Amino acid sequence: MKQFLITVAGVVAGMFIFCFLGLFLLFGFIGSLAASSTNEARLNHPTVLELDLRQGLSDQDPASASFFTGGKLSVLKVIETLRYAEKDTKVRGLLVRLPEGGVSPGEADELRLAFRHFRMSGKPILAHSQGIYPDGMVVSTYELAASTGEVWMQPDSSFQATGIATSDMFLKGLFDKYGVKADYQQRYEYKNAVNPYLYPDYTPAHKEANLSWMGSVYDTALGAAAFDRKKDVAALKAIIEAGPYSAEDAVAKGLVDKVGQVHDAEQALKDRAGDGSKIVDFDDYAAAVKPLLNTSGSSTIAVIGAEGDIVTGHGRGGAFSTDSNIYSDDTARAFYDAIKDDNVKAIVFRVSSPGGADTASEQILAAVKAAKAAGKPVVVSMGTYAASGGYWISSNASYIISEPSTLTGSIGVFGGKFVLGDALARYGVNMRSLSVGGQYADSFNGGKEFTPAQRAAFSAWMDHIYDGFVKRVSAGRNIPEDRVREIAKGHVWTGAQAKQLGLVDQIGGFYDAVDKAKSLAKIPADEDVKLKAYPHERSFFESLSHGMGVSETSMKTLAALGWVFSDPRAESILEQLGRAHLQAQGKGAVLAPKELPAN
Repeated sequence: MKQFLITVAGVVAGMFIFCFLGLFLLFGFIGSLAASSTNEARLNHPTVLELDLRQGLSDQDPASASFFTGGKLSVLKVIETLRYAEKDTKVRGLLVRLPEGGVSPGEADELRLAFRHFRMSGKPILAHSQGIYPDGMVVSTYELAASTGEVWMQPDSSFQATGIATSDMFLKGLFDKYGVKADYQQRYEYKNAVNPYLYPDYTPAHKEANLSWMGSVYDTALGAAAFDRKKDVAALKAIIEAGPYSAEDAVAKGLVDKVGQVHDAEQALKDRAGDGSKIVDFDDYAAAVKPLLNTSGSSTIAVIGAEGDIVTGHGRGGAFSTDSNIYSDDTARAFYDAIKDDNVKAIVFRVSSPGGADTASEQILAAVKAAKAAGKPVVVSMGTYAASGGYWISSNASYIISEPSTLTGSIGVFGGKFVLGDALARYGVNMRSLSVGGQYADSFNGGKEFTPAQRAAFSAWMDHIYDGFVKRVSAGRNIPEDRVREIAKGHVWTGAQAKQLGLVDQIGGFYDAVDKAKSLAKIPADEDVKLKAYPHERSFFESLSHGMGVSETSMKTLAALGWVFSDPRAESILEQLGRAHLQAQGKGAVLAPKELPAN
């Protein structure tokens, strides 16, 4: 027994040492990754920021910093950081690295506004491309390039922004071949998300809807590019559609300004910035100035973000999560927290969602209504999408602002099931079911189609959801129900089209929504306001603690031990925790400011 206890004690001690050392090494590794971006920006030299859009952007920062997504920039982070950089005397210019494919049209619209605003401060922007290739919304990439004022391309690269294209894969023939049936219903003909399961090709309504929004996006991108390049829209369209071109030909056609390597573009901006200037990664700068953004102002405007599919429940994301849904419990609670905060005078609700569950959408909509009832105006700022459930949660806001290329509307519903009984029977697998209760109990059994009675009951429920959606839009937008039904039917509209239909109030970006929120809250237009994010954004360490079930005290203890042992990486962690503690107390202070790394 004694030897057994000794053995057990040894195993436990070994496991403790292993876990402790593993965690210590993990924190040290994370600290070394984060060390360059956790300190206040104190630039002691003229600086050119380099924004690399080739990595892709989310619309908003996640509520919890993740090991996998924490370093990814968001559209909102870019535009708010640019607002700060405009006033930073050490920042002298911006270099934008363009993606080779398309960018989301709504994203291009928002960034275009930010680039134009930055240029109005007198600071130059230069865009550099290593080639623009036909990849969906590639014309929106050119819209973004044109807004910078100066466009360079790498020698011998290709300019292939000749239009907009999209494609869908129709699976009906495959399903028929293998005995799969998609037993779905739609409200109505334009609600085409499940069309690839139901038809072998575009239906007339599906084709009409797609060409409608694609044409609107194309016109917006061309119009914006022509305006920024000081060209006639028809002339620019003719030139673009006659492509593709080499980079050199694109210069000759006036589509871009210069051919050169990215190093040459960097040097050109550094020469303008002055002696001793350096290139600083935009990501590092954005992370470093984050504690300083939107912290001034006597009045507070809450900013509530919603990006992704709308689902019920709470988000359980931790430091290692890549989850990006809109959880109705979390979003609704953010509204109620903002309602209880006496300093909050209005709410900007940033929505970028293609839709989701009707019940989750209704829970969020109820919170929007509660904010309005509490005397706090809610202004929606639409991102890339605000369609279906994304429009449901927006429809009763005090005011709606959309990008011209935002995809919105889609006022409709679909639902059903895949019937796999015949398909599996071909391989000797038989699906059987048992049920007790009413005849609707086994409606969603995947082995067989709806019975006539089940289909009728399900159809009635679909009608109920659709009618409720229409009524909410009618009440929120003050549009007669009959008119809503005319423009609904699941039809997707761009923001520009939705403005004409009365589904949105204004075309603009995030800061236009902030200005409108100030106006509705009767805050003077020239008064600075504090923008406060709801819900509170967890830091990486808070997310790690949440995901691993480790208390913040325990994490501080581990970091402090590292500090005692003079591990510089652990010291960085301790600084980060100290910074987070001060910010949580509302002091807004930072510890040990250091200069950002430059390349």
